[in-house]
Amino acid sequence: MENKRRDFLKTACAPVVFSMFGITMLEACSSGDDDDLVMDTANNGGDDDSSEGSSINIDLSSSDFSDVSEIGGWMNYTGGKMLLLRISETEIRAFSNVCPHAGANNQWSHADSKFVCGNHNRSFNDDCSGSGLQMTCYTTTIEGNTLTVTR
Repeated sequence: MENKRRDFLKTACAPVVFSMFGITMLEACSSGDDDDLVMDTANNGGDDDSSEGSSINIDLSSSDFSDVSEIGGWMNYTGGKMLLLRISETEIRAFSNVCPHAGANNQWSHADSKFVCGNHNRSFNDDCSGSGLQMTCYTTTIEGNTLTVTR
């Protein structure tokens, strides 16, 4: 019996095992490969594409971004480490997908002008303003089918 338990613990995804013991999960088991959805990354401030001062250009005509083609549409773009929300034909807001309360980035929902972290049910306004604990909001521009996000 002890060997079966030991084998299970060696091969199970660590967050699943931790959750069985009541330890908060910060990220789920996943290996998203969304990096090919980015047209061009101009890094002006470090080695990581999520560093401050970097820009990411996204091809909105890609079917991978169809969730933000309609006003009110949103998506968790894990490859770019951000949440995207279509406000109008000319505006898409971009936020860090890392929860400012618990650090999770994988279980988001959006309703009533709020993003809700599914790991602990805390909600955050989607208006890039306000006081208190807020999500990091990035500067965005749209030219044709290209969304540029500057961190």
